[in-house]
Amino acid sequence: MLTALSIRDVVLIEALDLDFGAGLGVLTGETGAGKSILLDALGLALGGRGDSGLVRHGAGQAVVTASFDPPDASLSALLDGNGVEVEPGEPLLVRRVVKADGGSRAFINNQPASATLLREIAPRLVEIHGQHDDRGLLAARGHRALLDAFGRCDPSEVARAWIAYRTAEADLATARAEIETAARDREWLEHTVAELDKLNPLPGEEETLADQRRTMQRAEKIAGDLAAIGDFLDGSDGGLAQLRQAARVLERVAEDHPALADALAAIDRAVAESGVAEERLHEARLALAYDPRTLEDDEARLFELRAMARKHRVQPDGLATLAAELTARLERLDAGEGGIAKLEKTVATARAAYDKAATALTARRVAAATGLDAAVAGELAPLKLDAARFRTVVATQSPDGWSGAGKDRVEFEISTNPGAPFAPLTKIASGGELSRFILALKVALADQGGAATMVFDEIDRGVGGAVASAIGERLARLARATQLLVVTHSPQVAARGAAHLLIAKSSDGTVTRTGVRQLCEAERREEIARMLSGATVTDEARAQADRLLETA
Repeated sequence: MLTALSIRDVVLIEALDLDFGAGLGVLTGETGAGKSILLDALGLALGGRGDSGLVRHGAGQAVVTASFDPPDASLSALLDGNGVEVEPGEPLLVRRVVKADGGSRAFINNQPASATLLREIAPRLVEIHGQHDDRGLLAARGHRALLDAFGRCDPSEVARAWIAYRTAEADLATARAEIETAARDREWLEHTVAELDKLNPLPGEEETLADQRRTMQRAEKIAGDLAAIGDFLDGSDGGLAQLRQAARVLERVAEDHPALADALAAIDRAVAESGVAEERLHEARLALAYDPRTLEDDEARLFELRAMARKHRVQPDGLATLAAELTARLERLDAGEGGIAKLEKTVATARAAYDKAATALTARRVAAATGLDAAVAGELAPLKLDAARFRTVVATQSPDGWSGAGKDRVEFEISTNPGAPFAPLTKIASGGELSRFILALKVALADQGGAATMVFDEIDRGVGGAVASAIGERLARLARATQLLVVTHSPQVAARGAAHLLIAKSSDGTVTRTGVRQLCEAERREEIARMLSGATVTDEARAQADRLLETA
């Protein structure tokens, strides 16, 4: 709900601060007093065009600030998604600054924002219905949602079916594209898979072969050294045999002197250690056995692996994985037609489910349209539109227009005269008729919610008497559920207001200003009497104003 509006240096308004409450607020004033300026200022705060012509003559800039009740969760989320922080429970402040030399800036809660964002949030805050307004109820793109709300047509099942259908179609398209690509590569795939199968690369094989190759190459180099060491140790003339012979001789004389016993012990230890050395040398010779044929085979295998890896631009250890991937790809290609058939069946099933849900939703919408048409028709006669007819068109769109909201295009149409063709609201109705059609629609859709604040600009233009009274009664009814601001020339409408603002123009001979003030009960009676009688307020007009206020 709009709680306050502050205007500085907008056209004829120098400084103006207004507070607004719930219910029906009426704005009156003589023609040319500046009622349109007030609405232009509100429109500017809601993202309207920042024209430098709005800046009051002599001022550097125009500033309009509108204050609203704390935003709900969805609006807070929208603002947060656009980088505007909103403190829970705090009012929403929207400010627009237009410079006299061109350019404008926008702020939400004193944080910079774009005019585009203001226009995006505006319909959630205020609906402005004027003679040239093309938003709100006049925008055909919103008619389907309004009809669904009126008829309580829940499109959630259709939305789920639509997602399933579109997902199945996407899966089928992806599979077809993959198979088409794979089919073009079949010859290459078959050749490569056969080549890799023949090679049969194993994970870690390259490192194992490289280690074996290094070992055998080293063995080739030290084979002569190992043979020489064996000659020194082995045989009847080898060092180990001579040590053993020396030990046998010492055993015979060791008792003759302690030193000889010590020498024998030392030689025994040497013989034992030499035996260990002999065993270890034997193990080393076995491990480092050099086989030229084996080395040649290992090198050939290693070169094959590395060449294949370079060919496919992978590491040698990745060849086994590549072989598995290409084999699986070839298998998918071979089994592709069966997979496509299965996906096509899934698409057909999902399409049938969507068709069923969308058809049921269409039937509910057609029934709701009948109810809405009847509800609007009941409002037309009291608004002096008894010759007009209203209808809700529910038409099936081409597949390009289908969505999670169903297959239907919904649009409100009218025929203003008997025998005249139906057409969209904006193409037939005159200014006054258009405003009254909007009012009739709003009354019919009263329970379906909308913006917390609605503004009607001169909805009573060109009517009076019983029609004006009917307009006032319906505005008051709407105002029970939402805040309503009405610019009016009709005393019957003005008398219905919970609050009455008077817009007046004044001049000191050099400067002309527009001001607005809230009227007390006595002032309100006098203003309604002026609206009834004209420039000269008569006692009869005052008496009639009293009767209007009493019956409102």
